Amino acid sequence: MADGTTGVAPGPLATPEGNPLSTLALRDDDAPLSRVAHDVVDAVTGVEGAAHAAGQSRQASSRALDWFVFGVADVQTGFGPFVAVYLTAQAWTQADIGLVLTAGGLISLIGQMPGGALVDALRSARCAASAAVLAIGLSALALALWPIFPVVMVSRVLHAGASCVLGPAIAAISLGLVGHAALGERIGRNARFASIGAGLSAAAMGASGHLLSNQSVFLVTAALVLPTLLALSRIRTHDIVPPAPAVRRAPGIVVAPRALLTNRPLIVFASCILLFHLANAAMLPLMGGVLATQSSDWATVSVAACMIVPQFVVAAFSPWVGRQSVAWGRRPLLLAAFAALAIRGVLFAVVTNPYAVVAAQRLDGVSAAVLGVMLPLIVADATRTSGRFNLALGVVGCAMGIGASLSTTLAGYMVDQLGRGVTFAALAGVAAMGVVVICAALPETRPAAEQVLPSNQHAPDAGLS
Repeated sequence: MADGTTGVAPGPLATPEGNPLSTLALRDDDAPLSRVAHDVVDAVTGVEGAAHAAGQSRQASSRALDWFVFGVADVQTGFGPFVAVYLTAQAWTQADIGLVLTAGGLISLIGQMPGGALVDALRSARCAASAAVLAIGLSALALALWPIFPVVMVSRVLHAGASCVLGPAIAAISLGLVGHAALGERIGRNARFASIGAGLSAAAMGASGHLLSNQSVFLVTAALVLPTLLALSRIRTHDIVPPAPAVRRAPGIVVAPRALLTNRPLIVFASCILLFHLANAAMLPLMGGVLATQSSDWATVSVAACMIVPQFVVAAFSPWVGRQSVAWGRRPLLLAAFAALAIRGVLFAVVTNPYAVVAAQRLDGVSAAVLGVMLPLIVADATRTSGRFNLALGVVGCAMGIGASLSTTLAGYMVDQLGRGVTFAALAGVAAMGVVVICAALPETRPAAEQVLPSNQHAPDAGLS
């Protein structure tokens, strides 16, 4: 226009002369409104930075869990065959040794469900794990310093009870760190580090007992508690996501312990685990006896090789099993574990050559790698909305103990009455029954929408702390 104005009416988006005005140049009474835009950018940047920091924190906690599992395997190895060797060197009778070992086994059996329920009830699985590791360390120290019957009995009971809490606590921490969708791969990592820790610590403790004394095994075990607790302290509590309140309090969801008895996938899976250990527990001890009758000089070496070879298989394949549990589902891998067990039983029925036996033990590693991942994973699937994950682990652990206890008793009787070949064939038949039960009664428990998450991403339904 002639007066130089643009013809744009004055208003919030124009100058008094009518010139258009960018909204980023607007002013309020105090300061430029462009500050708002900067504030928004800063807020977005802050959120992204916080998310990045949280991801790094969770990765650090995941690495700490790796080393904690490694340390737990180190500590637990000291309570294997070394106990019987140590007590024998202390002039204990075999009857007394058997009594304290049986007491520990019974506590392990009956303590599975109470241990899981206790972890469910506590506010922090990290604290439960810390207390359990300390109890195991005290048990080892008492065993080393006072190898008298009352102290050893209390020590074995304390160790067994603490172990019943420690297993569910590790599973709960794992679930809380990565969530349900990434649990399979996390459990695979746990199995790998546990296998490596058990193998290395068995070699170190064996050398310690040979070069120093049998007592030194338990002193080393007690000392290993310190780095194990240090690794646990590196797992940040805020990275372990507790169950959402809606999971426990949603209308219509029954969370009473007795509700587990109506959980069909859980009960069928526990039955499968009972069959697996009914078939598996007696196989290696029976074959060890066969090898001892053939060549007593090399029997110990052969049995040691039979124990070590599966650990390598577990360490190598457990993470792969965890990943494939998402891609393939749970049932195919579980079927593979039972099939490997059945084949191993058939092979043990017909071979006695030590090299062939050690080679067949690779199948034990296949079964152990699969079961080590599938057990907590399928239990987590079956209890996803009940909030009773750790108690359900105790139920399955109880089934495991029953199967293992019956296996050695029944197999020993069958060997005396029917011979080695028939006994191993019968154990293979029990494993084949497990295959039938899985095919006929166990549904696929993998969630339909489950996706593989990156290692630094946390699932929204993460479980128990």
